[in-house]
Amino acid sequence: MLAAMPPPSTTPPNQGEPPIGGTPGNVAPSPVVRDRGDACPGALRLHTADDGRLARLRLPGGILTNRQVEALAVAAERYGDGHLGITSRGNAELRGIGDHCGNGLAELLRHTALLPSERHERIRNIVASPLAGLDGHGHGSLHPWLRELDALLCAQDWTTALSGRFLFALDDGRGDVTGLGGDVTLVAQGDGVALVRTGAAAPLRVAAADAPRAALAAARAFLAAADAAGAGAWRVRELPPGHEVDLAAALAHAGIPAEPAPVRPVLRTPPAPAPRPGIAAGPDGTYAVLAAPVLGRVTSTQLRALAGPGGEIRITPWRGFVVPGFDERGARRRLGELGDAGFITEPGSPWSGVGACTGRPGCAKALADVRRDALPGTGGLPAADALPVYWSGCERRCGHPHGDWVDVTATAGGRYTVTARSGTEERQLPYREGELADTIARARGGRR
Repeated sequence: MLAAMPPPSTTPPNQGEPPIGGTPGNVAPSPVVRDRGDACPGALRLHTADDGRLARLRLPGGILTNRQVEALAVAAERYGDGHLGITSRGNAELRGIGDHCGNGLAELLRHTALLPSERHERIRNIVASPLAGLDGHGHGSLHPWLRELDALLCAQDWTTALSGRFLFALDDGRGDVTGLGGDVTLVAQGDGVALVRTGAAAPLRVAAADAPRAALAAARAFLAAADAAGAGAWRVRELPPGHEVDLAAALAHAGIPAEPAPVRPVLRTPPAPAPRPGIAAGPDGTYAVLAAPVLGRVTSTQLRALAGPGGEIRITPWRGFVVPGFDERGARRRLGELGDAGFITEPGSPWSGVGACTGRPGCAKALADVRRDALPGTGGLPAADALPVYWSGCERRCGHPHGDWVDVTATAGGRYTVTARSGTEERQLPYREGELADTIARARGGRR
């Protein structure tokens, strides 16, 4: 049995994002030179935080069975603080784990197929369109791609060299996950065609059946480029100029036919909006329920309330849940039950679009208890028009949204800065004592 191996306590349990630049027009991260290995936490290598040890569980596509949901609820109760945290990659985190609980947690995960490969568990970072195959939009289910790509990653020895931050994004064509900063992105195009790209480079067209192998070849080409650069890059965007991924050559070497994609194909910028709380109707007469936990954390009791008739639950990269398999009456009943259990179930909820990092007392680097201080919205703005707002305990801004958002960050002086971020631009909004809530509400209304 493998022992749980904690990295040094100074390792930040974030998504590998460097601090955001503090000057207008310079939001993009600067070139990065890594002089150490990636110590991103996982299910076996736990991070030591101020509130105990932390495990991050990779859940490709955010997909769980009812049995796995029950296992996570048990894990939260038995080994953690009774809660499950949802990350911006649709993964899950357990906090407050005791010093001698790592092996018990690993054994529970093994028995429920949540740990298919111990050597590869940290590199199974795959986000996917959460409503794929459910609502009639996009180009069908992504399950075949998810299963094949995950199996390919776990079958190769060389993939363990990927960072625990390296991200695959699988989009069903609606454009919702193409803007989430994937290192390798696959986009379904219909008619048996898919697009594949690395970072923000121009995509190539491949046969849809070849898409998972193309993603694997792209990841291998990234490792070659990173090795040639010698900068220790963990992400595609960290590669220095002159060391870009040669995707065409990688696909040719893998025997995958490819051709340039049409000019500006459907890789939406800005991305399509995130799924909103409520119910989604499918073309086959079935319905899915969409709900989100306040500030991205659920109790074990709330987690159990999600179990659905279809036997599947999907965690979204926007810290929400999709539960498919209902008829219309059942969907409306379950939505009401989840609302009673404390979930966000209406787009106009004051908590819709509001997120926060761990903050104090769990994180030693945090300057404030952001979960205590976080304010819900005023309810005066339609959720579709309001920018997401994210409360951060320090300048690392762990887990912050992609795209346009309102950044509320704690400072050493006991106050918060409020910044509206859009692309590579930022606009800080000063405020007087007692005006923080109004300032955030004003910033949320400043979408493009």
